[in-house]
Amino acid sequence: MHVAAAPRSSATWWAEIKTDPARLVAWLFAQYRGEVTAAGRILDLRDAHAQPDSRAHRLLTVIAEQERSHAAWVGELLQARGLALEVVGAAEARYWQQTLPGIADLETGCAVGAHAERMRLARIEAIAGDPTAPSDIREVFARILPQERFHERAFRSLATPDSLEATRAAHELGRAVLGLEA
Repeated sequence: MHVAAAPRSSATWWAEIKTDPARLVAWLFAQYRGEVTAAGRILDLRDAHAQPDSRAHRLLTVIAEQERSHAAWVGELLQARGLALEVVGAAEARYWQQTLPGIADLETGCAVGAHAERMRLARIEAIAGDPTAPSDIREVFARILPQERFHERAFRSLATPDSLEATRAAHELGRAVLGLEA
């Protein structure tokens, strides 16, 4: 397991990514992979633990559909740069490797989702609020931002205080692997 040497803020992380063309492209591919695979993970959680026609089933379906839209939007960013769309790398690498094993039921699955979305929000806010970011990237992430806020609230509403606490340590470890501050 690789743990980043020094945790950094999302703003610092973004400043490093946006100024390095190779890292920016690698990050866009990672975003694409993350969005493509997120929909499947969410539908798997729904199908394994949510009753059809329940509020949880409906919310998870909406979130998965929005993740598919995000994948398409990030895919457009890659294509605009002349790159072929492909899922590069393992979907469960780094953060997910730490957190997915803690999912035992709907509540812990949604707690993992709530933690991940909260962490992701800081990154998206840094990108969407950066006037020096490439305009196409800033515009896409400004479009994603309100949906990600919805995802965090929806996941949190389906979790319990106990499930949020039970998954917190794995989330913290996953965040440390990514080298991000709280």
